[in-house]
Amino acid sequence: MKRKLIALPFLFFALLFANSCGEEKVQSKNMEQLYNEEGVPVKIKEITKDSFSKELNYNTILTGIKESAASAMIGGRIEKVLVNVGDYVNKDQVIFTFPSDAPSAQFDQAKVAFENSKNMYERYQKLFDVGGISAQDLDNVKTQYEVNKANFETASKMVKVLAPISGFVTKVNVRESDDVKKETLLATIADLSQLKGSIQISESDISDVIKGTKAIAEWQGIAVEGKVTQVDLAMNPMTQAFNADVVFDNKNQKLKAGVTADITLVGTNLNEVVILERKDIVFNGSQPFIFAVNNGVAKKKQVKIGKNNGLTVEILEGIELGDQIVTEGIINLEDNSKVKIIK
Repeated sequence: MKRKLIALPFLFFALLFANSCGEEKVQSKNMEQLYNEEGVPVKIKEITKDSFSKELNYNTILTGIKESAASAMIGGRIEKVLVNVGDYVNKDQVIFTFPSDAPSAQFDQAKVAFENSKNMYERYQKLFDVGGISAQDLDNVKTQYEVNKANFETASKMVKVLAPISGFVTKVNVRESDDVKKETLLATIADLSQLKGSIQISESDISDVIKGTKAIAEWQGIAVEGKVTQVDLAMNPMTQAFNADVVFDNKNQKLKAGVTADITLVGTNLNEVVILERKDIVFNGSQPFIFAVNNGVAKKKQVKIGKNNGLTVEILEGIELGDQIVTEGIINLEDNSKVKIIK
């Protein structure tokens, strides 16, 4: 008796589960019947020719077209800082000074030696002009003068740090009275009339990028135009990409050096071509297909695709102008499915 009572609940749930499965099959069958009778609801578009532009997007840190560092040639105390960040300087303009009596520079000694040899050379030149000394005597004095002059110029560069290039001061690393070591980086000068950067182009996109390809750099809503100036001929095995250099005009200094900008390359421009949105294409393995509607029936057609810009794809073969292809409802279609076109 107990065994019969225990078995009854299990029998009840088994019947309930079977009934539920039956209802699902009926519902599925009804939907399938509905598609067979009325057609799968789809939206379509008629194929026309259009324009196609492939844009490639990257980001990179922009730097001045030229950048150079001003460094200390001696160790010692900074006497004067003559520039601030943002200042424009000319090449060989004095931007820092060390004390002239800095032991390592020997500036004062070099200055005295230069001035003495200069005065002597000038006197000997006058004597030579009137036949008072030989050419050999003049050459000896001239040689000593040139040696002392070179030593003085070297000592001057040690105590007077010059701007290596013309441009804007983008960084100052020291203050007056700071003690620095030899070769300490004191400041960075950059030519910001143009900005440059490097981007990495994938193997699939490299055929769309050549020297001269138009480029746009954008940062915080500010955009400047430029172009690709160089493309590597060999892939970098470490990055699995091709390095390309881009340069942008920045005469009004709209963009700052050191910012990370969004870079857009305007690659292939095609007119009067057939294009489809990527979502309208079905892939069977590596083979692309579309569904074309003819007389209320969806036909699965293989297509050949060309260039793409991520969202849209160029169609080279497989469809013709005027064809109607399915854009929505593709997931429910098979070859030769009856369709119901909805607006």
